[in-house]
Amino acid sequence: MSTRHILLGLLATGPSHGYDLKRRHDERFPQARPLAYGQVYTTLQRLVRDGLAEVDGTASEGGPERTTYRVTGEGTHELARWAGEIAPPAPFVANEIFAKVVVAILAGGDPDAYLSAQRTAHMERMRELTAVKAAKGADLATVLSADYALNHLDADLRWMSTTAARLTTLTAEVDAA
Repeated sequence: MSTRHILLGLLATGPSHGYDLKRRHDERFPQARPLAYGQVYTTLQRLVRDGLAEVDGTASEGGPERTTYRVTGEGTHELARWAGEIAPPAPFVANEIFAKVVVAILAGGDPDAYLSAQRTAHMERMRELTAVKAAKGADLATVLSADYALNHLDADLRWMSTTAARLTTLTAEVDAA
């Protein structure tokens, strides 16, 4: 996910300060990793530097000084370009689980035990996400984010089952290389 484009999208709804942008990001993308304040302000500075956003004003309103930012015309065009860009499917997915299976084979470990433990962790996360989806008052963004994660976890589980069934052949190939 592109933090700069997400912040531009949030700014497209009107001028905002960094604190508000961070809060709105965390509300709109509940299953994403929360943004750190430093990341928000660094990204805003880069957006201003690149002409995609500009300072709209600064006020203290009895508290700390807050700078308000707004998207520029160039920022609006960049956001539209990015939002319409089709994300190409990756030819291969970097898979940490696969790497750990191969390393377990190379190091004389137990790849089957690792896959079993990983399946258990995936199943636990799937139960957590299912509870999040089913929670009273769960908003649609939360449900859709949980669905996305659940589908990926399910694909991982299917891959782990296939790999576990092929461990003998994989071990022979890794050992022969």
